[in-house]
Amino acid sequence: MRPEVSIPEDALSESFLAATGPGGQNVNKVATAVQLRVDLFRLGLHPDVYQRLKRIGGSRITGSGELLITARRFRTQEANRADARKRLAEMIAAAHIAPRKRKATRVSRAAKAERVEKKRKRSAVKQGRGKVRID
Repeated sequence: MRPEVSIPEDALSESFLAATGPGGQNVNKVATAVQLRVDLFRLGLHPDVYQRLKRIGGSRITGSGELLITARRFRTQEANRADARKRLAEMIAAAHIAPRKRKATRVSRAAKAERVEKKRKRSAVKQGRGKVRID
């Protein structure tokens, strides 16, 4: 279960640009695509969560520590704004989930003995193969 994510408005800045894709001639006239910039430092995340978010963000993180999300799937600004914010919330929620620690396991003594026994039998089969000598 993912925790609820609250994003402070002062950490966000939006700009609108001309989008490609659906919209016909409207695409050339109206700036419907949204470019959402998020200042990661202002989110006030735990250092572990911050590191995971940087890994999830990948190349969308700028050198100044901003996450850049571009939404242009829809024909309206409002829909693209909602899409960008939803994607941001999903990324932050995913970063809050800590990876499970690997639990070290060992092979049992019986399993080791069984493996060695199988090896010994297979070796005996192969030893039985050889050049046939006719005397």
